[in-house]
Amino acid sequence: MEASVWASSLVAVAGVSSLSGIGALTLFLKRDLLSRFLLTLVSFAAGALLGDTFIHLLPQIAESGKGFDLFASYSILGGILAFFILEKVLHWHHAHMPHEDVIHPVAVSNLVGDGLHNFLDGAIVAGAFVADPALGVATAIAVALHEIPQELGDFSILLHSGVAPKRALLLNLASSLVSIAGAIVTLTIASSADLERLLIPFSAGAFIYIASTDLIPELHKEPEPKKSLMQAAAMIAGVATMAALLWLE
Repeated sequence: MEASVWASSLVAVAGVSSLSGIGALTLFLKRDLLSRFLLTLVSFAAGALLGDTFIHLLPQIAESGKGFDLFASYSILGGILAFFILEKVLHWHHAHMPHEDVIHPVAVSNLVGDGLHNFLDGAIVAGAFVADPALGVATAIAVALHEIPQELGDFSILLHSGVAPKRALLLNLASSLVSIAGAIVTLTIASSADLERLLIPFSAGAFIYIASTDLIPELHKEPEPKKSLMQAAAMIAGVATMAALLWLE
């Protein structure tokens, strides 16, 4: 494979990964202002995760060469069950270790799910560059715009889980760098089809689990009508943002 394809792919993926720093914008907010809007950001994150799953990932599975087959169903269930087991282990670990030394299970689950998603993003961008440099550029732009709301949502989840802002920023950056590994693997095997067939439905299951069992139950703890309406609006905005990205695909 030409060196230019490797260089273009890795530069593009590194640029997309750098968007994890957008969470740093929240560091400039006052702590009381941040806490006031934190559940609204969590609502947006839940909507973005569900929107990404039902508007992007599941249709992509259906439109693939194999279609939405039994393997895809098993992979989605595998993602849900894997994250259920992961959180059970993490909750046990959290209960038996000093809390200041252990990240909350919800935060860890989100980081793992985000890491899988970023790995797939890197694979998709690199695969597009292998097919055609122009397609690679367009795909990188689409993925970058997709990452902005996702990274804001991920950062808000980490903060809501009790992670300090600076530590949350470093964890988000580490998770985003996994996309470079996805690009390298794809460039090495020169095809991302097999990776997509496994990781897309697994990621969909992970996102469904995180949104429905970790995030939405947190929102139900706020019964005040005005704040509940804000949360509903933020969740709809998260879904709408994912839907708007269809114009770029």
